[in-house]
Amino acid sequence: MRAEQTVLVEGWEERPPASSPLPASAPLPAQPRLRLKLVDRQQIVLEVVDTDRLVEQDHDVRAIWDFLQRLDLSRYAEGIKAVQGRPGRDHSDPQVLMALWIYASLRGVREGRALAEWSKYEPGCRWLLGLGTVNHTTLSDFVSEHRAALEHLFVQVVQVLMAQGAVRMERVAHDGTKIRAAASPNSFEGEEGLAKCRQAAAEQWAALQQQSQTASRARQRKAEERAAQDRAERVRRAAEEWKRQGEGKKASVTDPEARLMRESTGGFAPNYNAQISTDDQAGVIVAYEVSQAREDSHELQPALDRIRENTGRLPDQTLVDGGYTTRQNILDTAERPTELVGPLGKDRSQSKLERRGVSPRFMPEHFQFNPEQNCYICPEGKTLSYKRSKPQVGAIEKHYRAQASDCAACPFRSQCCPKAQRGRTLYRTEEAPQVAAFRRKMQQPEYQRIYRRRAQVAEFSNACLKEKRGLRRFLRRGLEKVRAELGWACLTCNVAIWIRLQRKMTPQAAT
Repeated sequence: MRAEQTVLVEGWEERPPASSPLPASAPLPAQPRLRLKLVDRQQIVLEVVDTDRLVEQDHDVRAIWDFLQRLDLSRYAEGIKAVQGRPGRDHSDPQVLMALWIYASLRGVREGRALAEWSKYEPGCRWLLGLGTVNHTTLSDFVSEHRAALEHLFVQVVQVLMAQGAVRMERVAHDGTKIRAAASPNSFEGEEGLAKCRQAAAEQWAALQQQSQTASRARQRKAEERAAQDRAERVRRAAEEWKRQGEGKKASVTDPEARLMRESTGGFAPNYNAQISTDDQAGVIVAYEVSQAREDSHELQPALDRIRENTGRLPDQTLVDGGYTTRQNILDTAERPTELVGPLGKDRSQSKLERRGVSPRFMPEHFQFNPEQNCYICPEGKTLSYKRSKPQVGAIEKHYRAQASDCAACPFRSQCCPKAQRGRTLYRTEEAPQVAAFRRKMQQPEYQRIYRRRAQVAEFSNACLKEKRGLRRFLRRGLEKVRAELGWACLTCNVAIWIRLQRKMTPQAAT
């Protein structure tokens, strides 16, 4: 036991407050000296810590640990060489590392160094580690490695939530969101820039080979060689990615697999395209993927395949936005046991005509179609005859054109076809039966009401990943590593939903 130290504070002014009723001639009363407790930072204290009482019984970290014990984590044990009866250091328990990362992600901690420092004093991490410590390299490598084991673990969590009724597969909202890459926009180079980078990497390696090697700097020399080799490898991969993209594109020399994508602000920045599929019942993420695609139209069918693999079936309805409802996707989804719900998109031909100076009176809706003669009649009574057909995906585009002499003599030429060198041209699109049926379906109030659910479900998952999990920018480089980073964030979102459901069910079970 140490005695508390006190101090008498000198120098306090001994005068009454401004509201004192004493007259000015009366003597001032003496003020008592203050006694303040001092802080002794030089003392040595021996503490007795009950590890199990570091966190409450209903703490999140206990729920995470109990949940992981229900799952099959055997795939994380593959490759561990530390076994009984053989020399060597014990391997870190994968379940402890797993619980650490899920708990850290729940609290918004995403970096290995930050988690290693945080685990020294945070009660939940101290409880998981048993007052021990873990190296930041071990933590960082654990996130990037075990790709197959992470996917298997994610599927197990989804199936557990399905068994509890949190996933019903009645409606699944699929959406894509751009997440910033770790690369800088200035790291993107074209053919000439990549050639300069290759030359600089070669000169750096040649300079290292010419330096004299001594025993005192052998360790530093190896580190410099590893850095030079890593730089040369990144430049080589950037050159391969540049060739894969084609002429006119650029590749990053720091993260070759990142792509320059248009953002909501209107500019371009290095990003990855995260594809998220969310069940409508409780907001559970049932599938995820990271793509290099700059737009989403080609990502719907692979997403449906992932949903089937993870849940064993396709949803009754798949809700998507206008970036996915192309005619090709409508035709492909019509052959699957799921109903596609989404906007087909607006006809942009009218806006093009307005930019060309066509007045509202001569828009295509004011032209009358004659099916018997297969022609159009313009508002001035002139005929636009059929010329040719152009096949498209899920539709056939038919072209109709008026006589050049009729348009030249027309007094409304400046309002109807001011920039046409020949007669006025009209396009008629005949869509495939599946596309036409989809368009009629989406005009019904019932399906418009269902589609409004998409933003509530899909955008919630995107906001959870970016706001609660802090995944606005990837910390790692390369497609495989950022895919693992996204997988851990999606896994954490689902575990958080499981914890919330368990707390709702606990009072009912006790009753």
